[in-house]
Amino acid sequence: MPLPSFKEQFAALIAAPSVSCTQAHWDQSNRAVIELLSSWLGDLGFTCETQEVAPGKFNLLASYGSGPGGLVLAGHSDTVPFDAALWQTDPLKLTEVDGRWVGLGSCDMKGFFALVIEAVQPLLTQPFKQPLLILATCDEESSMSGARALAQAGRPLGRAAVIGEPTGLRPIRLHKGIMMERIDILGQSGHSSNPNLGHSALEAMQDVMQELRGLRAQWQREYNNPQFSVPQPTLNFGCIHGGDNPNRICGQCSLEFDLRPLPGMQPEALRAAIRLKLQPLAEQHHVKIDYAPLFASVPPFEQSADSELVRVAERLTGHSATAVAFATEAPYLQQLGCETIVLGPGDIDCAHQPGEYLETARLQPTVDLLRQLIDHYCLKTQDPVSPRGENA
Repeated sequence: MPLPSFKEQFAALIAAPSVSCTQAHWDQSNRAVIELLSSWLGDLGFTCETQEVAPGKFNLLASYGSGPGGLVLAGHSDTVPFDAALWQTDPLKLTEVDGRWVGLGSCDMKGFFALVIEAVQPLLTQPFKQPLLILATCDEESSMSGARALAQAGRPLGRAAVIGEPTGLRPIRLHKGIMMERIDILGQSGHSSNPNLGHSALEAMQDVMQELRGLRAQWQREYNNPQFSVPQPTLNFGCIHGGDNPNRICGQCSLEFDLRPLPGMQPEALRAAIRLKLQPLAEQHHVKIDYAPLFASVPPFEQSADSELVRVAERLTGHSATAVAFATEAPYLQQLGCETIVLGPGDIDCAHQPGEYLETARLQPTVDLLRQLIDHYCLKTQDPVSPRGENA
């Protein structure tokens, strides 16, 4: 039975819900996406291995050819949550609008897998001298548990890894880390007619946020790296929940936020600074404050500017490798011995937003680039890459 067309594959991936989220009511399995990819790649002759990382959460590693070295084309199979009311189209249906393919995951980043399959199909009649591995992970948008599980298993993958996150087809060789944190405040509820009847967790949280804003300003004065388009560390208040009725003193409030440190900033030092600010506020407001990371922090990432993969990507794209502020799974693939870059067709400015899209003008250039990468790492006998500055 022939594979669905490229556009049909793209649409099927968009239509398979795979939200990962710190909020349990949003969180979903990615099984449907993994089963689609495994079916298509299996039909093409790939050996497909599925790893259940947690109940309902899966990684897929599909390999074609064997031996050491080779190329890993990697991405995550999950998406962020969405509010359908804010979309002008159905977020789970691929829709073409003004030269854009619109749909949840079109840019970030399920659509990348359809592009990989489109790129590799005509090459499968040739002998692969080095293997091609296609990696789809779970929960990148929340815990990164899929990539963490791979790193912990320690199984070597390929010589080079390209992660298809949205970079506008420009190679990325370094990015910030990310810390996802949670603060819970337990106060005392009571009738709102008399403030003395309780201790407001919401008012305590207001002061907590003010202290965090102060720390953010301090860190942004102290740390700066001009290689990044956002050269300072950032702290974002992502979601807050508390209280239940206007006429009750708020007895409980929780805040989730992220920190994106620059290389050289240590997560535990940042957390220690936060804890120093929280204890006086707990005493002042007569509340209990609990603070802990939601997940282990993701380290900053840097691939050497002189590595073969960076030089190959720069030659093929015509762009120098640069830095981005967002975090990816790159550090974990690097831990497995892969030279690693981030390079994909989407634009980060439209990721995580209603109306997420991929420009149709990027489709064929992405397919062409992926074929060139596969040709270099999998089909050709490997020759040394010219040093930086020489013709390649």
